Amino acid sequence: MTALRPVRWFRDFGRPPRILGLDVARGLAILGMAGAHVGVTEAFEWGDPTTWTDLVHGRSSILFALLAGVSIALMTGRDVLPERERLPSIRLNLVGRGAVIFVIGLALELLNTPIAVILTLYGLLYVAVIPVLRWRPRQLLLGAAVLALAGPALLALLSAVALQPFGAGIGFVLYGTYPITVWLALVLGGMALGRLRVQELRTAVVALVVAVVLAAIGYGLGALGAGAGLGGTESIVSSTSASSGSESIEILPGESLSSSFIPDDVMPPSGWESYPEALAATDPLGSMVRAVFAVDPHSGGTAEILGSGGFALAVIALCLLLSRPLRWPLLPLGALGSMPLTAYSVHVVSVVLVAGPGGFIADNAFWALTAVGLLLVTTLWAMFVGRGPLERLIGKGAAAMAAVPRR
Repeated sequence: MTALRPVRWFRDFGRPPRILGLDVARGLAILGMAGAHVGVTEAFEWGDPTTWTDLVHGRSSILFALLAGVSIALMTGRDVLPERERLPSIRLNLVGRGAVIFVIGLALELLNTPIAVILTLYGLLYVAVIPVLRWRPRQLLLGAAVLALAGPALLALLSAVALQPFGAGIGFVLYGTYPITVWLALVLGGMALGRLRVQELRTAVVALVVAVVLAAIGYGLGALGAGAGLGGTESIVSSTSASSGSESIEILPGESLSSSFIPDDVMPPSGWESYPEALAATDPLGSMVRAVFAVDPHSGGTAEILGSGGFALAVIALCLLLSRPLRWPLLPLGALGSMPLTAYSVHVVSVVLVAGPGGFIADNAFWALTAVGLLLVTTLWAMFVGRGPLERLIGKGAAAMAAVPRR
């Protein structure tokens, strides 16, 4: 019986109702994030294909967030809005799922890794979308558009008006590496895609066209900003240079995401007693403008959300289109994408084991070894066992939370 499992897996995996293209996109997101963490990349140039690996920075995590929205839509009814009678159970399911993911993220952070672990945000997003579970695709897209277009500028204005506040909660929710108020736009967009019959060929084609338009607008906006001297909007200290190569995250004391939109020479010194003078020094209007044109990875600017969001949407659309004619060669990527939380966690643990707590790795050979290892192990696991171990744990946590005692 066990010997027949691989045969059945090759025959059945990725077949409806499962959507292989989404698993393939998740697999690419995992490999991209691994590259952002440990790979050595050069500054991206369109005319030099050897620099294209730089695309993993920022865009991989955005792809992961966009796919989170698609997954939420699929697990709550696909293209059919969940019935009101089912909402209490669905809400509890999402809370349980998000709580387990959040705890896994905290556990990874306790390993003292320099990697900016995305799972804590990922867990919170499952709870943040509860109020919009019955929103139609048009409403979801409108919400995503409002957050993408207005969110970064409003956050920059709030930070300037409050004279660059900082704290654990503010950094986590508003101005951290993955500000939930900005990244929620990506999840809402993903939910809209999931509600629009994402499994159909027509949806993938339309999504690809929209993705190209969004990317052109976003990166065009960023190019205009750079030409006008509004570049240099990185919100974090990111070691993406050739010397380190890894996308490590370092939030300095008192530093916030939107502080990157305020030049150092106009930051208000501590001890100023005049609020109007301190406010003028933070340059609220200039901060808002820079937030709109910010396009660098993890800057959280409107240009980045549109440009990198469009790029991520194009990846999903292409995966949906190519997974039909290229099913067999894409099965390993699909297997990896079917257990993304397990694969992501294994990757983070491997970095800690090799580099030690707090240590960095900047080695493309290690990136390649990580990719091959994850593809091989997850494919074998999917063949002989099925669901990933952490995916099973999350499923049990969600089921336990959503369980309703019988009367």
